[in-house]
Amino acid sequence: MCAAIYIVSTVTGYVLTSALLLKCPTLLHRRKRERFLSKHISHRGGAGENLENTMAAFKHAVDLGTDMLELDCHLTKDEQVVVSHDGNLKRLCGINANISDLTYAELPPYLCKLGVTFQRECFCEGGEDKRIPLLRDVFDAFPNTPVNIDIKVNNDTLIKKVSELVVKYDREDLTVWGNSRNHIVKKCYKENPHIPVLFSFPRVLHLLGLFYTGLLPFMPLKEQFLEIPMPSLLTNLLMRKALFQHLTARGIQVYIWVLNDEEDFQRAFDLGATGVMTDFPTRLKEFMDRNGISKPQ
Repeated sequence: MCAAIYIVSTVTGYVLTSALLLKCPTLLHRRKRERFLSKHISHRGGAGENLENTMAAFKHAVDLGTDMLELDCHLTKDEQVVVSHDGNLKRLCGINANISDLTYAELPPYLCKLGVTFQRECFCEGGEDKRIPLLRDVFDAFPNTPVNIDIKVNNDTLIKKVSELVVKYDREDLTVWGNSRNHIVKKCYKENPHIPVLFSFPRVLHLLGLFYTGLLPFMPLKEQFLEIPMPSLLTNLLMRKALFQHLTARGIQVYIWVLNDEEDFQRAFDLGATGVMTDFPTRLKEFMDRNGISKPQ
């Protein structure tokens, strides 16, 4: 009888403490400093409105007032950090060659028309800008715009060079980096712990486990950004207002990607997501303006 009372009282105490800390996490954790806030995020610069990951796409998004540019990085044979989603150039340029096997000068231009990955039966036709840019070109052109960098390959030199560029351009407070693979995120954090990192996919699974067992409020988190893909098998588990509120109260921003229609925009913001990542920055801006969703200060 005494043992049963002890177990019940212990479990009750755990549940009540977990619920309290879920609601008020700063009782235990210091809130992370939010170096910037991003509600409007342009995926690959806005792949539905300009050729993805081009300077034209980035300029268009920045001119619209996007809060963040999302892009992808690879390393050329002559160790130049370039902005490209694919490591192989077949889809982008029509040539079956790897970026890592070519010097920057040897990289071909983009095709005139590219499919939009996250929009079915949608293609984007480009203008004059078909060049694969260097990461430093983006930093030069948009010194005050936050950039979300996906390190596409497990390459120590790539990680080191991206970090060096971020430091050179004084962008540690304007950059977040990472990858879905945990070993890449660990290397990023080890190379430069001053640049905020994203949750990797294994860490997202870990986060889910902590949340549904009530352990999350007790656990420290080094990441400052959670990106949730939609649609995915994990979406219904992750799309929880209580989870979003807890993370944002700890200074961790929650982004939903890649959303391209107004119904999904509305759902994401209703649930308390910090920001939405889209291929159509004009569409998202018009939605935000029409619904009074203000830009972060």
